[in-house]
Amino acid sequence: MGQGIAFSVSASFLFAVIYYYATVLEPLTGGEVFAWRIVLGIPALALVITQLKRWDEVKAVTHQVLTDFRFFLWLLLSAVLFGTQTWLFVWAPLHQKALDVSLGYFLLPLIMVLVGRIFYQEKLSAWQWLAVACAAAGVLHEFWRVYSFSWATALVAFGYPPYFMLRRYLRIGALTSLWFDFLFLLLPAFYVLLSQEVTLAQRFLEQPRFFWQVPLFGLISSIALVGYLSASRLLPLGVFGLLGYVEPILLFWVAFLLLDEPIAAQEWWTYIPIWTAVALMTAEGVWRVYQDSRAGRLK
Repeated sequence: MGQGIAFSVSASFLFAVIYYYATVLEPLTGGEVFAWRIVLGIPALALVITQLKRWDEVKAVTHQVLTDFRFFLWLLLSAVLFGTQTWLFVWAPLHQKALDVSLGYFLLPLIMVLVGRIFYQEKLSAWQWLAVACAAAGVLHEFWRVYSFSWATALVAFGYPPYFMLRRYLRIGALTSLWFDFLFLLLPAFYVLLSQEVTLAQRFLEQPRFFWQVPLFGLISSIALVGYLSASRLLPLGVFGLLGYVEPILLFWVAFLLLDEPIAAQEWWTYIPIWTAVALMTAEGVWRVYQDSRAGRLK
């Protein structure tokens, strides 16, 4: 399990690096950074699929795509939902929305708890209800403070659940699903790169540092993705879910310390209840992992 934890924490750290790295690649736009992440991510996914010998599963899904138009549309929708989040992740640091997006990632696990309760009739523990109440207090404070809620926060918190629900409905492996997400986004990515006023050749000649910075960005993105997928395969689901809280914490500090996004004094009363909710969820998760390990159910 130690190797899986190392993969997960390393992937979270590298995703935080990507969050900051988007600003290093200026004057590339958020759309261009997104496009490069898709284009350079395809080889990494192909390598993982080859190593895990999953091409048969990819072929089976490809056959279903070609013979079932409704299935094709569902996969296309999955790619659109995933692409929206991938674009926002690299766009936000360039437009002073990094803190808003990090807040969305803090809220996401709590929204998923409610999704499980409403759509899948999953029971909520007392700790989870308390966590939801704390998060709701933070959200209500934000509405009271500015009479609105950041669209970037809402897009993460409420945009990811339909994506996860769709993946669950389609019942295909996470790796295969991710492969088709990237594959469907490849054509739009090429369009973004080739439709800029400044051509690719001009962009790289005007900014020679891109000759090494863009490939490095692709390498970091690929290693992070491979690490995340490896962790999901090696770790028990409970531990993997707990380690998912590492990334939003790192994203917050990248936005606050490195990107110099300010937090007004009153905003802390939005963050503190939400952080309290995350702490409650984490504490309950740790307790469950401990109980499972004692009962011999953790493998």
